[in-house]
Amino acid sequence: MNIIWTINGRKLKRYALLIVAALFTAGLFYVQGDAFPVFQSTADTEEPRAIYKVATSDKKIALTFDISWGNERPGPILDVLESRGVKDATFFLSSPWAENHPDIVKRIHEQGFEIGSHGHKHDNYSTFKDDEIRQQLVKSNNILRSLTGKTPTLLRTPNGDYDKRVLRIAQELNFTVIQWNTDSRDWLNPGSDKIVQNVVEHVVPGDIILLHASDSSKQTHEALPQIIDRLQQDGYQFVTVSELLAGVKTNIKELQ
Repeated sequence: MNIIWTINGRKLKRYALLIVAALFTAGLFYVQGDAFPVFQSTADTEEPRAIYKVATSDKKIALTFDISWGNERPGPILDVLESRGVKDATFFLSSPWAENHPDIVKRIHEQGFEIGSHGHKHDNYSTFKDDEIRQQLVKSNNILRSLTGKTPTLLRTPNGDYDKRVLRIAQELNFTVIQWNTDSRDWLNPGSDKIVQNVVEHVVPGDIILLHASDSSKQTHEALPQIIDRLQQDGYQFVTVSELLAGVKTNIKELQ
């Protein structure tokens, strides 16, 4: 028996468009696989990873500050943290900056804040050869250890740039690579109200929040009091990144 399927022109056109769309989407994921990172738990993979947030129902969050340039903005930011009673935050310091401003590093350390590495040369490490990546991280560690007496275990790469090689080498040097889930975008200097909005309207429990204490971010110290007050009013507790990670299942963003 012969079975004849009849499909009218409109249906045929619809099916053809669906097939083309499916093939295009599959091709896009194949070609740009590295552009579609996914969240996985640490139990699912042994691959090097970068941590963006943790999975928790507790209203704990980490304020993080990157510093790579200038000496005018760190002081006012430290003043705000002190006046608001915030005792736990994490500062990622570029080692050339730290070497040139040991007095500010000392104050950050003496106020009890956690210090992580922001690398040495402020450039995209994914463009470096393996040996140069390693040299940059080791040099940064040595400088920060000489200034604080502690060896950093947290790393935020310059510009937040990394690839699998950077993650692997960082892991070999006993670093945990830390990114962020909520971006204040303070480096754009969009106005203090906008910086506050960028944080408080997007934050969730377990978040790592990106802020800057470099001189190029001119409005962070103006926005910070409102950020702290509003988040505390919403029941959030500020902790260091290490405290956030301790004993909590992490959600990670891993390059495929």
